[in-house]
Amino acid sequence: MKQLSYLLVGLLLISISAKSQIIEPSNKPNKTQELLIERGYGMFIHFGVNTFANKEWSDGTIPASIYNPMNLDCDQWVRIARDAGFRYVLLVTKHHDGFCLWDSKFTEYDVATSPVKTDVVAEVAKACKKYGLELGIYYSLWDRNHPSYTDENQKVYVDYMINQLTELLSDYGPICELWFDGGWDREVADWDLDRVYKFVKGMQPTCAVGVNHTIELSPGSRKFAMPDSMIVDDKYRFQYFPGDFRLWDPKIAHKLDKKQYIHKGESYYLPFENTICISKRWNWFQKDNIRPVRELDELEELFYWCTDNDNTLVMNVPPDNTGLIREHEANTIIALGKRLNLRRGELLPRNGEFISLGAKVNVSSTKSNDIDKFGGQLAVDGGMHTRWAASDTLSMLEIMLNPEKSFNKIAIFEYQDSKDGGDGFSNYRTNRIQSYCIDILLNRGWKTIYMNDEPMGDCKVIKFPHPYRTSKLRFRVLKATALPSIYELNVILSDNVAL
Repeated sequence: MKQLSYLLVGLLLISISAKSQIIEPSNKPNKTQELLIERGYGMFIHFGVNTFANKEWSDGTIPASIYNPMNLDCDQWVRIARDAGFRYVLLVTKHHDGFCLWDSKFTEYDVATSPVKTDVVAEVAKACKKYGLELGIYYSLWDRNHPSYTDENQKVYVDYMINQLTELLSDYGPICELWFDGGWDREVADWDLDRVYKFVKGMQPTCAVGVNHTIELSPGSRKFAMPDSMIVDDKYRFQYFPGDFRLWDPKIAHKLDKKQYIHKGESYYLPFENTICISKRWNWFQKDNIRPVRELDELEELFYWCTDNDNTLVMNVPPDNTGLIREHEANTIIALGKRLNLRRGELLPRNGEFISLGAKVNVSSTKSNDIDKFGGQLAVDGGMHTRWAASDTLSMLEIMLNPEKSFNKIAIFEYQDSKDGGDGFSNYRTNRIQSYCIDILLNRGWKTIYMNDEPMGDCKVIKFPHPYRTSKLRFRVLKATALPSIYELNVILSDNVAL
């Protein structure tokens, strides 16, 4: 009877389409998308059975009894989010393993059958209301535990999802965002996304809906379009339609990211939501061993990059198996908010003008002489997934600049050697570049304005006490353990330089 009542409520709400923000062909954001862009900056929270098994993904066979956070404090999570300047929280309510952080009437694989029966979704929702943040939810389409997932009739599992989404969208107040994941495990048509999307909009009209790997490289290919390729309007098509924003976790959007995408010959406006981890090891679920966080300089530059151009950012800050966010991670994310001077009700800060974007370059060498794949122009193209790679250790990149334009900051993202952390996501990165300098052309001669004999780090930010102007800037590698390679070297005029 309970299941029937949920379905009846869902059917009733679907019929209230006049109030729903259903996406339509457009070259500008609708109300739902405007609200998404305005929020801009959210805290991702991964928590569940994986937290207690030291895993990133699990197969649905880990017993619910392993879930046992002895000091669970959802209020602490959201209070930290508030103190760090986040505008919303995005909570993983069910990952691919199928374990649910609320007492779902449609499965026994949830917190109600674990040693700690607290409804985490309810507690996070209450804390969001208390601290003035909005609540978004992540829900995995893929479910490796529930028997309906393998039913020959795909509708049986979609009905199961609708039942669970009814609980999530009716019991916890306003939901600003619904983040679907795991669609790759089945054919696109199996998810009946048109039905699911319209159902969600009937329940919560301005809830922004997105499906990971939204855009495909070519029609029907099941290959995802890299964010670096999304720099031409109306070139690519939806893989998952309908939806209100684009996702490809954990890729970073291009600096020149475009917003128009095609479905059945019509063009739709879609912003991109970036996802990054606070962890330097790039783990989503917290692990037993304490791991280092990213440097504030890198987090700051990624914040600027990802919230630019009407896109959004969610940063993963996961609780550990005690049920608390670790102090060193809380301190880092709060320090970032203070550095950025984030204030509720105000626009998110911007980085400044990138005067090197798309500039002409000269390089000492190119790996394999492959200019298209490793050419120097890729260090200033605005893409975080393309790179210049040299074929000589003592290499040089020279950038032509407008001498009428000033700059006071340089940010460098180096390609590094990476070692797999063993769980499919975690990694350990090692710098190649050990010593380097930056010169500018002044009065027909080169003048060194920066020199460092320490490894570059994940993102090197150089701030100058006064602005410079030059027609040429030269980056020279003085020592390296392997062939140098740079994702991006950005020469910036910033209003936010504090030495």
